[in-house]
Amino acid sequence: MAIRDELLRVLPEIELIEDESLREGVVKTWQDGLSRGGWTPQDIERMPFTLAKVVDINFAQHVRSVTKICLAACETFNEIYQGKLALNHDILLAGALLHDVGKLLEMEESGGEFRKSAEGKLVRHPFSGVALADANGIPPEVQHIIATHSKEGDPYKRTPEAVVVHLADFMNFDTIEEIHLPKG
Repeated sequence: MAIRDELLRVLPEIELIEDESLREGVVKTWQDGLSRGGWTPQDIERMPFTLAKVVDINFAQHVRSVTKICLAACETFNEIYQGKLALNHDILLAGALLHDVGKLLEMEESGGEFRKSAEGKLVRHPFSGVALADANGIPPEVQHIIATHSKEGDPYKRTPEAVVVHLADFMNFDTIEEIHLPKG
């Protein structure tokens, strides 16, 4: 199976991006990150979504969950606010799908263990993610989401789409963190 087809199997939400150029840019960004990091699409179903905590949730599950929460927020806002608080569907989905793409450069696997790569010790994933996105023609509105989705973005004003991705990401991280804390 071609890498593109396998990526779409692992992250089927990519197909929900209506703008063909943006959708292909998201695919190319993921392919670039996979290639540069030495990964395959199947690897993102094995690698943890975070090195900060030991959890049984993989990278693909995390990206898909954040993306689906963002999609639900977009649909809810459109239904309830009827355009008064409109989110850009494609920019939001592209940002959600790419928010952690820099982790492909931030992590490595050695001896069956996942750890920070040498690059990851120097450059956190929001920065490497923006670099990957920029190299693949992703527009600044999406790069902004990638750059501001984590703590590095706290000092800056986030676009509405960036706020939704940031909160969806932390909703996942903080909830999972609480659920997986050791008992006792």
